[in-house]
Amino acid sequence: MIKVENLTKKYSGFTAVNDISFEVGKGEIVGFLGPNGAGKSTTMKILSCYIPPSAGSASVAGFDVSTHSVEVRRRIGYLPENVPLYTDMRVTEYLRYRAALKGVRGRRVRERVEEVKELTNLKEVERKIIGQLSKGFRQRVGLADAIVHEPDLIILDEPTIGLDPNQIRQVRQVIADLGKKHTVLLSTHILSEVEMICSRVLIINKGRIEASDTPANLQKNLLGGTLVNVLMKGPAAEVRKAVQALDGVREAQATDEGGLAQVTVWTTKNLDLRETIFNLAVERKWPILEMTQPKRTLEEVFIQITRQED
Repeated sequence: MIKVENLTKKYSGFTAVNDISFEVGKGEIVGFLGPNGAGKSTTMKILSCYIPPSAGSASVAGFDVSTHSVEVRRRIGYLPENVPLYTDMRVTEYLRYRAALKGVRGRRVRERVEEVKELTNLKEVERKIIGQLSKGFRQRVGLADAIVHEPDLIILDEPTIGLDPNQIRQVRQVIADLGKKHTVLLSTHILSEVEMICSRVLIINKGRIEASDTPANLQKNLLGGTLVNVLMKGPAAEVRKAVQALDGVREAQATDEGGLAQVTVWTTKNLDLRETIFNLAVERKWPILEMTQPKRTLEEVFIQITRQED
């Protein structure tokens, strides 16, 4: 659906996007992540034909953004970070107007507007003036506008920015539903959203693509090991020394908590040493009161990648 090859965008004295290449397949929901100024919005504006690239190429559904921009625009629904809406129009009126502008014709305008209102949960405010709506409802109107012409690709730039937790959950569900019929490229700083709804993640930093994989694989491979927390009865210094000597342990730390040893263990590679630690505790007669293996998060991966060159 998306094919980007050696794409570069330069402004006066500054390179926003630096020779990036990636692909997004049909039907994928892909999270596009990066710190502020990393090149996310610039890349999405190029894909949406808002700005031209300086070098390289980008295509959507086989159409080049530079030479076939009209065909690309027909196949894209774009929701920018700041949603531009006509705030003096009513919701249904606005969506019908936008559908007609985007080439939806005849009876299909009314049918399609009813479909997108249902999908984005706008029925309860369909007759209200957009300027009187809450931020969450205006965001949903923007989503409905982005999909009213049934695009192949939906590009969403920070779709939940400024929303409260309930509104975020509602918009997140809409995005997940959209992914059943459309390809979605999602940019957001809320990484828990990406873990829940995205099949793959692209991380851009300083204008370059630094990682591309599933959230699970990034957590597994990039972080380089597993974390285990253990609380056991035993002398902290002795416990730490014994655990550190185990094969596969990269580092062990232990603190004394009133006669209990609170141990934190980092393993090498992706080893699960819980059984090994348990056997050690049995052998040394150090009763284990608690042992957990916390899930590594996408946030940890993001921080590792975007800070590695700082």
